Amino acid sequence: MTDFAGWDMPLRYGSERDEHNAVRTRAGLFDLSHMGEIAVTGPAAAALLDHALVGNIGGVKPGRARYTMICREDGGILDDLIVYRLGDTEYLVVANASNAQVVLDALRERAAGFDAEVRDDRDAYALLAVQGPESQGILASLTDADLDGLKYYAGLPGTVAGVPALIARTGYTGEDGFELFVKPEHAVELWQALTKAGEGAGLVPCGLSCRDTLRLEAGMPLYGNELSTSLTPFDAGFGRVVKFEKEGDFVGRAALAEAAERASAQPPRVLVGLVAEGRRVPRAGYAVVAGGEVVGEVTSGAPSPTLGKPIAMAYVDPAFAAPGTEGVGVDIRGSHEPYEVVALPFYKRQK
Repeated sequence: MTDFAGWDMPLRYGSERDEHNAVRTRAGLFDLSHMGEIAVTGPAAAALLDHALVGNIGGVKPGRARYTMICREDGGILDDLIVYRLGDTEYLVVANASNAQVVLDALRERAAGFDAEVRDDRDAYALLAVQGPESQGILASLTDADLDGLKYYAGLPGTVAGVPALIARTGYTGEDGFELFVKPEHAVELWQALTKAGEGAGLVPCGLSCRDTLRLEAGMPLYGNELSTSLTPFDAGFGRVVKFEKEGDFVGRAALAEAAERASAQPPRVLVGLVAEGRRVPRAGYAVVAGGEVVGEVTSGAPSPTLGKPIAMAYVDPAFAAPGTEGVGVDIRGSHEPYEVVALPFYKRQK
């Protein structure tokens, strides 16, 4: 167990490699109740979120979800989010646990003048996730919801093992899977029902360690590693989430327009994948080197159970970002270990 944003969280239940491989080949069960849920409701809920966030939230149809970001006035990333549109005037914003209070405070401040309510719903939800190729079959045995018709980044209300839930086809593992938002008092019985339903499919409980290696293989950013207030979405290679074409102003718009212009004139460091030629594992903060010069910095690194080699994500100078660039290494305690530059993600599931 470990402290994570004030929560006592499991790093692993048994072997993190076994948990990782179970999600890739069968299914894993995660308790994600540390995530921060914020309800935004009212006639101007969509207008508020369009003003507060960089994405076009008003364009999200009921029952669908969108990945987006909330930025400061200077364009720095406060957090990356998933926003679910539950109804015409009802949204659920899901923030990272470590940033939930920051996001809540920012949304409340930005709500001034809008006919909308921002409500802290962190205590109203527990969140369980079933991830992996067997996840749909496991969940289907416990619900009458139309899982076949549920698209990626969509959610629908239903019951799972008799428990009322928001069933969302979302995840942070690179696999197909579902996230189940339920009342906290139902979490234990739902966990037990999912565990029992998954016995024949090889479902195992999974902790934070394999969640990190799964998202790393899938090239998914982690706030505090690949994303921070010192980076704009354009610096981080996620300029696509900024929607300048939406109506009205939004917080950070002017700064982000300048960042977009800078990025096109002089590309910033590029987020790339690195695969080790040896066995030494790079860690966040290690320097990426080429020709004796520092050309970048590792943001996340770990052994990859799927590839069987150490991997990393790193921001590197554009001249060293092309896949196959030769002569790139990572400074690991004074030794320049050779690494291959590859395109992200390291792993992509078969549809």
